[in-house]
Parts: sequence; structure tokens; C-alpha cells
Amino acid sequence: MRLRSDIFVSALTRRVFADGGYAAVVIKGSDASGAIFVRQRSRDGLETLYGPAPQAFIEAEDRDERLFESRLSRVEPEVIEAMMAREQKFDSDLWLVEIEVDAIGDYLQMVSPSPSA
Repeated sequence: MRLRSDIFVSALTRRVFADGGYAAVVIKGSDASGAIFVRQRSRDGLETLYGPAPQAFIEAEDRDERLFESRLSRVEPEVIEAMMAREQKFDSDLWLVEIEVDAIGDYLQMVSPSPSA
């Protein structure tokens, strides 16, 4: 069974804080099943956006996991704000979590690119 969005976000923010980083919920989505986006701020002012991985990347054994992919990497904040505005028009139940950590580490489970990519 897949972990509820609110529980996943709560665990993520607690882990970031426990490691000495900063985390905040910018947009609160559907408690049960809202899509989760993570905005990683870097010290140099650039940002990276992670979003839910497309279903095509998810194997049958991983269907209950929350898998992520990098959507934008090391861009200006305005680029991410524009993308999230478009996403929110499409999906009003989404979550946006902002974190300030040096490396994403094991905070998010990332999809592996396909061997042919």
C-alpha cells in the first residue's frame, strides 16, 4: 500500500530538519494522494525541481513507492515558479516542498534512467 502524501511530506521535512537542513511546505495538496514536488535550493541561488516519475519508469514491484525524477536542474528560481504555476493549473491537489540541503542524498528515491537512454 502506498504511503499517504501528507505522511510522506511530514517524514521528508523531519528528516531534513534532523540533518540540519531547512524544509517547508509551500503548497499543501491532497492528504491522501496529491503529487509531490520538491524544490531544492542551493547556496548559489540556483534551484533543482524534482517531481513524480512517469508511470513508464515504475516497475511492478515499485508501484507502491514514491519515485522521483529531476524535472529542472540548477535553474533560476523564476523558471521553477513558472513551471509550478503551470503544474498547479493542471493539478490543484499537488504538494510543493522546499528544502535547503547541499545534496538530495537519500531523501528521495530517484528512478534509474533506462539503459537505452
